[in-house]
Amino acid sequence: MANRILWINPVNETAAFDQPIAEYINAAKRVDTQVDVVSLKRGPMHLNYYYYDALILGDTLHQVKRAEKEGYDAAIIGCFYDPGLREAREITDRIVIAAPAEASMLIAAGLGYRFSIIVASNKCIPKMHENVVNYGLSDRLASFESVSLDVNDFQKDKTETARRIYKAAEQAVHEKLAEVIILGCTMQFGFYKELQEDLKIPVIDAIIAPLKYAEFMVELRKNFGWGHSKICSYESPPISEIKKWKLYDQYPGMRGLWR
Repeated sequence: MANRILWINPVNETAAFDQPIAEYINAAKRVDTQVDVVSLKRGPMHLNYYYYDALILGDTLHQVKRAEKEGYDAAIIGCFYDPGLREAREITDRIVIAAPAEASMLIAAGLGYRFSIIVASNKCIPKMHENVVNYGLSDRLASFESVSLDVNDFQKDKTETARRIYKAAEQAVHEKLAEVIILGCTMQFGFYKELQEDLKIPVIDAIIAPLKYAEFMVELRKNFGWGHSKICSYESPPISEIKKWKLYDQYPGMRGLWR
């Protein structure tokens, strides 16, 4: 039976990211993996602001919980800010949860000692730096490098995007001594291969990394029983409280998920 993975673009579906990302994923996935790509029915078109990030959190978490009930083996929260990653692992029991930043950094840490992250703009850096710290990888971070582009512009002029990414990555390698480059936005997909060939170092794609990480984690869970720990950090909230407080009546997105 094929492993089923749900990729969640945590932005409004009118942003039209689903089809190009699905095509990219389907070219990289294992033959025994089925990946479905969805986005949200409401919300912002990108998550560059803390407020936008907060707006999509509930809908994203409920989509993750729904994926578990529908029998998916893994869910990937497809934004490099990793919104709701910790919370998603808390509210699920069986499903594997992955996200781009954590997956990319953990893979990069195995390929070189120091990595640099190419970001859209300086606005991205504080939130991403928080994640680097939370993942325990501060000593492995060489730098953040901004290309001064809006998230939704990465795929519009690919020649200009590639030029900016190359300039930022070259600076990271030669001035900051980065040994691995991470493309720090899922909308930077498709640029890693040429950059990697030019720089002669690993360049991590933020869509391929969490996809492969999720496939690997599903294999570990199925074959060895290694899933997310359910004590301390990822201990789930009591269903009795959710029912007692009738949270599913107060938040329509929860209906049917905990009954």
